[in-house]
Amino acid sequence: MRRWQRLARCVRHGPCLASTALARVRALPEAALRDVLGGRPALVVAPHPDDESLGCGGLIAESVRLGEVVHVAVVTDGAGSHSGSQTHRPELIRQLRRSETLEAVAALGMPPGRVSFLDIPDGLAPHRGVAAEAAGKRLAALARDIAAGTIFTSWDYDTHPDHVAAHHYAAAAAREVQASLFSYPVWAWMLPDRTLMPNLRWKGFSIDIGPHVAAKRAAVLKHRSQTTPLIADDPSGFTLSDAQLATMITSKEFFIAENERARKVALRRAANPAVAK
Repeated sequence: MRRWQRLARCVRHGPCLASTALARVRALPEAALRDVLGGRPALVVAPHPDDESLGCGGLIAESVRLGEVVHVAVVTDGAGSHSGSQTHRPELIRQLRRSETLEAVAALGMPPGRVSFLDIPDGLAPHRGVAAEAAGKRLAALARDIAAGTIFTSWDYDTHPDHVAAHHYAAAAAREVQASLFSYPVWAWMLPDRTLMPNLRWKGFSIDIGPHVAAKRAAVLKHRSQTTPLIADDPSGFTLSDAQLATMITSKEFFIAENERARKVALRRAANPAVAK
């Protein structure tokens, strides 16, 4: 979310510190994924190749274990992560990151045929206008094709503009196909503690991914261009640090309800916690 939008929400709802807001997210009640999905397929919307594993790796692995159907849509091509490389031109990086994504979902047990790529240029995902509407329509068409009842997307409090754009596309798709919409934090976990956020008490759920932590870590590490010095000739290139990975790969994943359908699911789970296990 852009800073001015976040501050506008602070004015509307009152402010709190990011440390408080994120503690509320970490306190979301645990749920059984089968009950959340309600027997219908799910669509995971990832802003970049690797976000599917960082944000939803455990959810994907648990879906596979349960025999639930989950698809992944990767919004941007990831080609901007090492724009200064001479050995890896954008087309090569685009191909590399696509292959890394397919390896990552395989590590989670998901068939590669359930991954779609929108190939919007990395760092340039539009936030408004015809192109943004078209991206939402593409996700809606995919959600409709797979009969998705739930869409998971990046949280719009993540600091990367592509994450915010992906959130807007997924929200438009959820409205069009009448799906529940939940978001997952990735970069929001890195917000400085004293960052101002709106004083909201989010609804949602968490899932225990303890049995899948190793698979999630393996999936993230399949994104070698983002986790190792694979592309060594770009000093400004992006690499996830050990500290960032430790923050993102834990024994739980968290999902915030973003529309009325999702909030009803969250409230139902809170009203009947006995079936969460």
